[in-house]
Amino acid sequence: MAEGGAAANPPGNPLLLDWLTPFGLPPFHEIRPEHFRPAFEAGIAEQEAEIAAIAGDPAAPTFDNTVAALERSGQTLRRVSGVFFNLAGADSNDALQAIERDMAPALARHRTRILLDSALHARIADLFARRDSLGLGEEEARVIERYHTMFSRSGAGLGQAEKARLAAIAERLSVLGTGFAQNLLADEKAYALVLEGEEDLAGLPGFLRAAAARAAADRGHPGKHVITLSRSSIEPFLQFSTRRDLREAAFQAWVARGEGGGDTDNRAIAAEMVRLRAERAKILGYPSFAHFRLDDTMAGSPEAAYGLLRSVWAPARAQALREAAALQGIVQAEGGNFEIAPWDWRFYAERRRKDEFDLDENEVKPYFQLDRLVEAAFETANRLFGLTFRERHDLALYHPDVRAWEVSDAAGKHVGLFLGDYFARPSKRSGAWMSSFRTQERLAGDIRPIVLNVMNFSKAAEGEPALLSFDDARTLFHEFGHGLHGLLSDVTYPAIAGTSVSRDFVEFPSQLFEHWLERPEILRKFALHADTGEPMPEALLDKLLAARNFNQGFATVEYVASALVDLDIHTSEDVEAIDLGEFERSALDRLGIPAGMVMRHRPPHFAHIFAGDGYSAAYYSYLWSEVLDADGFDAFLEAGDAFDPATAERLKDYVYSAGYRRDPKEAYRLFRGREPDPDALLRKRGLAAAPVPTGEM
Repeated sequence: MAEGGAAANPPGNPLLLDWLTPFGLPPFHEIRPEHFRPAFEAGIAEQEAEIAAIAGDPAAPTFDNTVAALERSGQTLRRVSGVFFNLAGADSNDALQAIERDMAPALARHRTRILLDSALHARIADLFARRDSLGLGEEEARVIERYHTMFSRSGAGLGQAEKARLAAIAERLSVLGTGFAQNLLADEKAYALVLEGEEDLAGLPGFLRAAAARAAADRGHPGKHVITLSRSSIEPFLQFSTRRDLREAAFQAWVARGEGGGDTDNRAIAAEMVRLRAERAKILGYPSFAHFRLDDTMAGSPEAAYGLLRSVWAPARAQALREAAALQGIVQAEGGNFEIAPWDWRFYAERRRKDEFDLDENEVKPYFQLDRLVEAAFETANRLFGLTFRERHDLALYHPDVRAWEVSDAAGKHVGLFLGDYFARPSKRSGAWMSSFRTQERLAGDIRPIVLNVMNFSKAAEGEPALLSFDDARTLFHEFGHGLHGLLSDVTYPAIAGTSVSRDFVEFPSQLFEHWLERPEILRKFALHADTGEPMPEALLDKLLAARNFNQGFATVEYVASALVDLDIHTSEDVEAIDLGEFERSALDRLGIPAGMVMRHRPPHFAHIFAGDGYSAAYYSYLWSEVLDADGFDAFLEAGDAFDPATAERLKDYVYSAGYRRDPKEAYRLFRGREPDPDALLRKRGLAAAPVPTGEM
């Protein structure tokens, strides 16, 4: 989408017209940046009028005139926001970033005005108090409960002074979160490690050279090679480059994102966010932001989250120390006179994997073609849930790299539209995620979802297939699991549709779906050599699966350290003068993180917790959900079939299609027939057994 300037109110604003496009897709080819501000303003004004009518209704509160009316409100704003924020994340530019900076506080003010409206809160509280006598269905009762929780947690029942302060905090946090994300994107966009010649390319395999050449051409360095800060670029560079000095330079740039000392430095932003979150929690009656945040989750409290993380930390750290000793042994055997540093770990771990498992990434990677793995994900969804995917080449999308598939169920009925945006580019923020241009609902008609998966894989040379690492392939399956959660949603009300569930439950469907990537029947069919088309040899497949828990101490420690520091930050009692750099060092010293390791996400670039509130005080959620996914996949193994129809049907009914219709603990019990087994997590990761609190899951 081209950049453009502001306009007061462009005539025929496509964002405010009916979309007569196939599947109701946004008319991307007509939308320009100057359309967004007036469209946002129109959407806000429209919903403000709707809210005023609901709050001022002289009739006694009913589900329909209050809660359902709230659910029906704001359709224009939802539609505009869906287009804008997807573009701001996946294909941004200077014009969109300027609009995002302006609109973030305006949208925060608008949302806060709704959630702090005393008249609305009174109507919802009245309905909640009478809910058992209203003859409500399961969904309606759940939606009332969610609205009551939402308004109560926002402070709607507090005095005017407290409400005013909460509103100011919400507005400021929106500004800070936007700034954090934009700074991070700027740092990632600005960096390029230019490899000048064969000496700089030493050790790099062909697939990485090809991807680096493509990145160089895209960034204005034709004929050279460039390593970027995209994980799919820098991690294989750290894995294969024999140039220790270049590995160090690349690694230092990677971990220093957001703390360069200039305009894009995120340290002051993050510290202010921590202070404001703590203040908000205190106003709402909680001892810390983490207590506030986790009160409405499966965990229920920081203590429960800490219990799980600490039970995994001990065996993971012990395993990581054993791994570090083995890597140091390789260094010493080769005459190296240095201690393993963070920029060495991946390089020597790859050497060790080759030695111990006779497994070489150069041998494996040609079998993991992006297109074949997309087909593998679709095949898995078909075998589990009867879905079929038909690619549509006739749809106008927001970028040439984006692909679209029409999704149908086993009876041929339209389910939704799935979009895949797979390649890294400077206009896209790092990471991988799922979002939607439109979510499923039935309140405003049979609304079918438009779901988006965004990745940052390295693009291959022109005409060559994009090749993924096994970790990349796992990321693809993970995000597609989220995508299925959105596509299969089958509820009436937007508030409980799709992925609108508890943060420490939302990762369960995505992490569970990862298990099917490792199924031999999937790999035999789709792990096809890029040059020969031959399936992966059985001996290589066996080695790949045997090594899947290799380096698991490292992987677990770098994640759990991040999750523990996140909780430590958001339970801290002394946030007024918090120095997050010193806080990080002190926390990691207490934990005893092995030398040669760092957190997976350091605070200045920890977008999960500072680019908005998404995973703030909740990064533990991935591990919490992993207990569920490890135990949940065992249900298929116990049935004797990884695609057992009865188990898949329960999974669809109670998880993938159910949204937030019921409490996640109940949803899991209905699927599994019992509580989750906490030991399944340690078995999955191949870590030594350690007690996990059983009463907290």
